[in-house]
Amino acid sequence: MAKPQPPIKRDWMVTPVGAGPVARFVVLSVVAVVTLFILVAPLAVILSSAFAQGVGVFLRNLGDPGTLHAMWLTTITALIAVPVNILFGLAAAWTVTKFEFPGRTLLIALIELPYSISPIVAGVAYLFVYGSQGLFGPLLEQLDIKVMFALPGIVLASMFVTAPYVARELIPLMQVQGTDEEEAAVTLGAGGFATFLRVTLPNIRWAVLYGAILCNARVLGEFGAVSVVSGNVRGQTTTLPLQIELLYQDYNVAGAFAAATTLTAVAVVTILLKMLLERLAGDEHPSA
Repeated sequence: MAKPQPPIKRDWMVTPVGAGPVARFVVLSVVAVVTLFILVAPLAVILSSAFAQGVGVFLRNLGDPGTLHAMWLTTITALIAVPVNILFGLAAAWTVTKFEFPGRTLLIALIELPYSISPIVAGVAYLFVYGSQGLFGPLLEQLDIKVMFALPGIVLASMFVTAPYVARELIPLMQVQGTDEEEAAVTLGAGGFATFLRVTLPNIRWAVLYGAILCNARVLGEFGAVSVVSGNVRGQTTTLPLQIELLYQDYNVAGAFAAATTLTAVAVVTILLKMLLERLAGDEHPSA
């Protein structure tokens, strides 16, 4: 009886696609060029322009009252918008993944809607709802409540553009995890709130933190929607991105780049926190 021959290994069966030296050189070159000219070069210009006139001028520009107020307003906006969106994301993800109900697909689409709507369009929509000539404008004026061109409008616009961030991190994860652990906890006598705190939340904490970091970074850097609802009143309703534009329009290039350096630092910290969370989550679940 003839001895069976081992299967013939073709080159295309064992060589990964694009592993050849020419393909590797082309791909790496394209990535390097794009990274250099689109990512690294603008960041280098921001830093060099911010410190072009010396550290003293840089610190003096950061200490400008208008820039300090913009930093304060941006921080307050983030402190309000991010926690609210975390709660919204948790509630939305819990509703979508734990319950079956008519309109579930529509709810998911509505959660993702801010991804596809221009922030400027969202800002204009808020004007038509809460502005003086908007749907609720006359009522708000009677109650002496100012929403547009004030902090509430800035917070609402920031919440709109960042609403999906936490929810979209949680929904896929909670769908994969299923409901077995929650059902076991309920069977053992745990209440709904206790089940959430002791079973659900520990399993999703990294996704919550990850979504919160992305949400915070977007709030701090939001320009389009905030520029519409804030009115861009100098020294009153200018967030840090709006302040950068105003400084640049005033030909205060050093001041504009000094303020931009602050946002750049926030972006770098966001990336580092993202990498740290991914590493911590990977260490906790090495087999994932």
